[in-house]
Amino acid sequence: MKIAVFTKGIGQENHEKIFFELIKELDKGSHELFSTAELAEYYSSKGAGRANINVINHCDATHKPIDFLICVGGDGTILDALTIVRDSNIPVLGINTGRLGFLANGQLEDLKLVISQLEKGNYSLDSRTLLAVESSDDLFEYNYGLNDFVIHKKETSSMIVLHTYLNGEFLNSYWADGLIVSTPTGSTGYSLSCGGPIIFPNSENLIITPIAPHNLNVRPVVVSDNYVISFEIEGRASNYMAGLDSRSCSVNRESQIAVRKADHKVNLVRLPDDNFMDTLRSKLHWGLDKRN
Repeated sequence: MKIAVFTKGIGQENHEKIFFELIKELDKGSHELFSTAELAEYYSSKGAGRANINVINHCDATHKPIDFLICVGGDGTILDALTIVRDSNIPVLGINTGRLGFLANGQLEDLKLVISQLEKGNYSLDSRTLLAVESSDDLFEYNYGLNDFVIHKKETSSMIVLHTYLNGEFLNSYWADGLIVSTPTGSTGYSLSCGGPIIFPNSENLIITPIAPHNLNVRPVVVSDNYVISFEIEGRASNYMAGLDSRSCSVNRESQIAVRKADHKVNLVRLPDDNFMDTLRSKLHWGLDKRN
């Protein structure tokens, strides 16, 4: 098979060791390996093994030489991997070295088993909704996200006002530190920490969650993912922060911004005996009580 490998943890001893071990195991199976130029060069410079790693920066729908992309790291590593797989439908699997690991469900101690499951075709795919961000300015080089889009105050302690519209119709003016638009996948991320609900991955919804709203009767709202959500920003500062998954940039107050469901999705590999409800119970420690 043709397999891409990716990590953000180069220079961190634990991540690096696992990344090199992954390459070693894949090389045993005579798989053709791919990675970014930076990682391929780093692996070569360390003399970590005999594996030859081909360089690939990203794929698209018309160029798909890869069967899988395997990430070593936490959920943030998978979010960054989206800039590589883009709209190619290449399945993504995470080997979790992070804390929670809602997306990265492969375990370190099962590395050989995970590779064996892929080779045998013993897996399923979860098709996850992506967000597309459109703006009057070019905010991001890659304007798609799996978790969420965030607008947040930046240079002042004063709150901002986000006039929010659904398909052009006025929804609300949020007086808050910021606002999150989350996919079902991202519902267990930043949105959850701000009081948003948990949405199952196959739900066709988006979540609008205010960050520290001034009006206490303002709560998160779940809307259909057929809506285009647009914003007008008001406040004392001239610039604010916009975030898309793990990427962020400065946005001008006059910028016109809209968020919608992307035309393509991303495929996450689900291994046997793994499902969303099990993940919720284990990662959020549901049902555990120290008194027991």
